[in-house]
Amino acid sequence: MEVTKRNTLTEGIIWKQLLRFFFPIMLGTLFQQLYNTVDTVVIGQYAGTTALASVGGSASQIINLLIGFFVGLSSGATVIVSQFFGARNTSGLYKAVQTAMAVSLAAGALMTVLGIVFSPWMLNLMNTPTETMQGSTLYMRIIFLAMIPSMIYNVGSGVLRAIGDSRRPLTFLIIACIINVVLDLIFVAGFRLGVMGVAAATAIAQTVSAVLIWRCLGHVVGKRGLSIRHMRIDPDILSHTLQIGFPTGLQSVMYSLSNMIITTTINGFGTATVAAWVSLGKVDGMFWMINNAFGASVMTFVGQNYGAKRLDRAEKSILVCTGLSVSSAWLFSLIFYTFASTIFSLFTKDPEVMGYALRMVHSLTPWYFLFVPIEMISGSLRGMGDTLFPTVLTALGICIFRSAWMFLVIPRWHEIEGITISYPISWVITGIAFILYYLRRRRRLGFSSPPFRF
Repeated sequence: MEVTKRNTLTEGIIWKQLLRFFFPIMLGTLFQQLYNTVDTVVIGQYAGTTALASVGGSASQIINLLIGFFVGLSSGATVIVSQFFGARNTSGLYKAVQTAMAVSLAAGALMTVLGIVFSPWMLNLMNTPTETMQGSTLYMRIIFLAMIPSMIYNVGSGVLRAIGDSRRPLTFLIIACIINVVLDLIFVAGFRLGVMGVAAATAIAQTVSAVLIWRCLGHVVGKRGLSIRHMRIDPDILSHTLQIGFPTGLQSVMYSLSNMIITTTINGFGTATVAAWVSLGKVDGMFWMINNAFGASVMTFVGQNYGAKRLDRAEKSILVCTGLSVSSAWLFSLIFYTFASTIFSLFTKDPEVMGYALRMVHSLTPWYFLFVPIEMISGSLRGMGDTLFPTVLTALGICIFRSAWMFLVIPRWHEIEGITISYPISWVITGIAFILYYLRRRRRLGFSSPPFRF
């Protein structure tokens, strides 16, 4: 591959390389969130509260569940790619890329069928308000039509980052973002197509980004190219991919299921509360995108160094990335908390919606930093190929805990704060469990020095 002699993360100053690798991912995730946020702003301003709830409520949670599972499943190939790259195994690297993209095509096709057929049933299962049911169904079906392009972009971007290239995925995402914003304004603000317009704009933008990623990967793999006709799945790599990726996909599903249970609970508070929760999610999502970018950075950094047997360097990167991530969490919390009213005015003019949104922010925002150890240790373990037990910890400490909270606590404490406080409590419980697990597990992974020795 042409990139084998470049983009290596196994040498050099750790914090500089992490930031150089992180910033394109962060900007990419911010642009990803930006064009999702623009959807929300445009639909809220030009189509009203009901359309806003239709796009971002139950429909969004269901879409995230399916995409999260299959992207998580294919992330096993991303880990393998980073390890092959760190070990300079060109043949294995080519097979891993082929396998990853074949999985993305199959997963996208399966999601298209599942999404179109079962959208109404899934929305009913989540107790979706009657007034948003039709709009949510339409939105989901259009988005699911573009699942193959969505998977190609998500998996292809992961492959490029695994070999140290985080800039081109950013460039392609910026292009898609611009297309999405322009089409939102044309379809929704101009033609007044409402939910249909915002869904079509997103689907078209995703298709463009997928074409760009596919062409890029074709150049990366060299003369052999990347064509559907000649694409092959390596059985050993596929087996290893599923072994690593399935727990990651299951973890994503557990997150999504707990979020769906929370959204179902929110639905019981009424449409204004749903719209407030959607608005919060779009801004709150920017923190998660930044945090996930740090997680992707440390996963790739650790994966390459683990593959190159640079274990001390891999562990130093965990500590450095954790410090950077905590600092960004504090900064984001300060900005979001201080300017919440101004930010939410972009989404809605409804005072009731605004009131609910501010209550959510005040009880949730100060505690974002508590999640950082979970993301850092989980990403590091994924980079080393250890995904099963971290999935169990996440399922128990976050997903099952929050779900149980919704059933046991909320009926007795039927307030917005009762829902939001479950988040930081679950982060503390799970974070402690991850730290204890890592300290016990590190020796089995091949580390012999004391933890985080410099």
